[in-house]
Amino acid sequence: MSKVKTAFFCSNCGYESAKWSGRCASCDQWNTFVEEVITKDNKLAESEWRNFTTDKKETRTISLTEVVSAEEKRIITPDPELNRVLGGGIVAGSIVLVAGEPGIGKSTLFLQNGLRLQGLRTLYISGEESEQQIKMRADRLNFRNEDFYLLTETSTQVIFQEIKKLRPDLIIVDSIQTLQSPYIESSAGSVSQIRECAAEFQRFAKDTGVPVFLIGHITKDGGIAGPKILEHMVDTVLQFEGDRHYAYRILRTLKNRFGSAAELGIYEMTSQGMRGVVNPSELLITQKEEQLSGIAIAASMEGLRPLLIEVQALVTQSVYGTPQRTVSGFEGRRLQLLLAVLEKRGGFHFGVKDVFLNIAGGLKVEDPSIDLAVLCALLSSYEDVPLSSRVCFSGEVGLSGEIRAVNRIDQRIAEAEKLGFEKIFVSKYNQKGIAVNKSGIEVVPVSRVEEVYKYLF
Repeated sequence: MSKVKTAFFCSNCGYESAKWSGRCASCDQWNTFVEEVITKDNKLAESEWRNFTTDKKETRTISLTEVVSAEEKRIITPDPELNRVLGGGIVAGSIVLVAGEPGIGKSTLFLQNGLRLQGLRTLYISGEESEQQIKMRADRLNFRNEDFYLLTETSTQVIFQEIKKLRPDLIIVDSIQTLQSPYIESSAGSVSQIRECAAEFQRFAKDTGVPVFLIGHITKDGGIAGPKILEHMVDTVLQFEGDRHYAYRILRTLKNRFGSAAELGIYEMTSQGMRGVVNPSELLITQKEEQLSGIAIAASMEGLRPLLIEVQALVTQSVYGTPQRTVSGFEGRRLQLLLAVLEKRGGFHFGVKDVFLNIAGGLKVEDPSIDLAVLCALLSSYEDVPLSSRVCFSGEVGLSGEIRAVNRIDQRIAEAEKLGFEKIFVSKYNQKGIAVNKSGIEVVPVSRVEEVYKYLF
């Protein structure tokens, strides 16, 4: 009988220590060490799938010039939004981590995509639901696939034995926190178990060329549950986010070794599952019969995709000693910065006003080009003068009150023109990046906050 061995692991980064410490030596976080029982077997779990493929890869040191360069093989899915965030499709042998809040629709999205992949043998491994529960959801989605297989199991040893029998072309694991390796004595969901189970699937994916999707949980702080090393081990990290009170969901790329790490896909939650939104700008702009103050349209970019979103602001007289600053979908510190610019450069007394700001549709926007639209929405509510619904804005605001240039201005202008806007305000310093304008939209170059105010009000 082997001796019980314990170790201390950092719950933030996965650092292993022989004794407890108040601060992690790797990530400098305090009070993150937890004690876990570990007993590693001499046999590696990778032996479970050694007979899966007949291709024996010889391990030897070679020169970089000897490596034959070939374009990675990709599986093109019927979901264009998933193809976009993965960089053009699923790469053979890749391992993808998908995280999101409970109930956001992670399981529904990947069950739906697995059922839609006709002609591809897909194995869906669930450690959280029974076969009957998954069958009920599949019936609701109304997709049929004879090559789609289920396995409700949490032991990785049993899972790899079934994989060796089935020989699937794609594996979906829901979720990685529920799996348990027999080579680690600690309970499922612990730091060492998550790391070991992810490592076993990583070795499997690289050895066999079968792509693996790992669905993961997130913590109450919004980070991916488990050690930080989990995100380093996988090839791609996707974040599935959105407000459950809205129908829209965003699949955002946080890391991608095979494509851009700044892409996102937008879905709409329906009774038949997740539906990809082809033109999200039309959905994110409210169609109003009358013009209201405090509303401005921003031409922003999310990854390589142009988006026109609605910015809503409300400025009222403060009745409390300290004015309120309430923000939804926008960074609160950035709002304070823009209010300070308006106070200093424009002479507007926002210090005695309550300010409320909202990005319509439940989106969270980080693009600095939305600054100009936020500023104009604040001024519109302050003056109680509505802006034209045919005008949009794209520009970053500096501390000195200047309107700074933004990237991909041509794509923003083209998107605004496609949606019928007549005028777009951009930075004067963006004129070099604007192609010869032969379209029907008027481009208004501005350089200062004062210019924008005089033009609009």
